[in-house]
Amino acid sequence: MGTFEGHLLPGLGLLMYAIYYSSLMSLALLRKQRMLKHPLLPRKLLGCRLFLPVSYEAVVKVAIPAFATVCEYYYPLGVNRLKMIDWKDPRRLFVFKDNWEHVTMFGFFILSGIADIVSQAQRAPWSVKLERAAEALTFYVVALLMISHIENKSVLEIRVHLLVGLPAFLLGLLLTVEIWVPDNAPLWVLKSWMALVLSTWMLQICEMYIPFTGQPWRADNPTDLAFITIFFCWHLVLGLTLLITIYGLCSLWHHHYSSWTKTLGARYQRCLTESSSEELEKLNAEAVAQDGGV
Repeated sequence: MGTFEGHLLPGLGLLMYAIYYSSLMSLALLRKQRMLKHPLLPRKLLGCRLFLPVSYEAVVKVAIPAFATVCEYYYPLGVNRLKMIDWKDPRRLFVFKDNWEHVTMFGFFILSGIADIVSQAQRAPWSVKLERAAEALTFYVVALLMISHIENKSVLEIRVHLLVGLPAFLLGLLLTVEIWVPDNAPLWVLKSWMALVLSTWMLQICEMYIPFTGQPWRADNPTDLAFITIFFCWHLVLGLTLLITIYGLCSLWHHHYSSWTKTLGARYQRCLTESSSEELEKLNAEAVAQDGGV
């Protein structure tokens, strides 16, 4: 994944997930819900009927990592990194270490999506715990792989990837706590914040491959190394700002939708009253005509 595209796709995927989860969390707080409700796909999709209830979140967890896995093996076009062992060179047995680390990470995201599908199909008391446990395991694996990913790397890459592992580990920790303390609003907020920080930091790494200033980052410069940590601290504030913005937009939508629903309900009720009174007058007129004829 040591390319601009390699960090862009996971960064955008994580950002989509973080915004989606932050929106669900914001609406749940505004509606004073005690638990998060994940919207499900329509049971009839593209002319086919789904056998199991599937959430949008589960689809994202499976589809984007699956696409990223294919890219790890075959992007750019013409390459093939599917093999793990080089039998021709006895001096090095395993090859494409970085790619296999990334594929392992993507595989655990797919596993988390499959756990969501199984959980939503069963609707058992342990279902939500299964989802949180699978998510926690996924982010622990991400943090663990970031530690092994820094071997034989420059000081700059070591610091960048350690700062990727930090929010990933904190997310795993929050998800572990949520297994035993479910439906806790402060945990929702912290998870959304850390997910936004992780996704924006992944996108920040893309800038290091194509610097906006045109000057490359230098691993031998202590000032550049210091600014990596400074920028990460700024991303903590950026994640919080994005979270507040998402909550504000959801609040506007919630109040506008609520007022629009109330207005529509009032109009609908008034139309029923008018139509029922007109029908009553017609029935009275018909009854009077019948009495006159008799």
